[in-house]
Amino acid sequence: MLKSTQLRPGMIIMHEGDLHVVYSVDHRTPGNKRGSMQTKMRNLRTGSMMDYRFRAEEFVEKVTVDEIEFEYLYSDGDGHHFMNSQDYEQLALQNDIVGDTKDYLIPNLSVKIEYYDDKPIGVLLPDTVDLTVVDTEQTIQKATASAVMKPAKLETGLIINVPPFVGNGDKVKVDTSEARYIQRIQ
Repeated sequence: MLKSTQLRPGMIIMHEGDLHVVYSVDHRTPGNKRGSMQTKMRNLRTGSMMDYRFRAEEFVEKVTVDEIEFEYLYSDGDGHHFMNSQDYEQLALQNDIVGDTKDYLIPNLSVKIEYYDDKPIGVLLPDTVDLTVVDTEQTIQKATASAVMKPAKLETGLIINVPPFVGNGDKVKVDTSEARYIQRIQ
């Protein structure tokens, strides 16, 4: 059991008798009222998304799952294909299991696939992924890091905000938990 204030995106919890994966968590403290954790979760059995508000003092049951290392290969009409790093067996997962992690999948990326009762239920990404910028506004000459950000489309289709000095073709390090720019890679 863990306190609801310790919930993080990617955690798998038991809620109302079903397994749910937490997609987003927002700690809310409205004025002089008690704090709460506003969460967006996906039911792993039905695939439906739901919003739920946990009281700050409420406890939730975190589920322990098996994590097996896989390497991402490619995506096609049949799903997203992964290869087990130990026995080289291939596995195809559908969009409902892969979810938003598809925005970070590049060939040869090492990921962990979570299993519960011998069924794959989710994909765990590394904390950061290096992606190439394919489309952004023109680079501003002599631009320094400032509070002004511009949108950039990455090779996987994900759109993040980057500083003005990042241009097309640059590799950037992206935080996978918040879809946030960290730094440009030389």
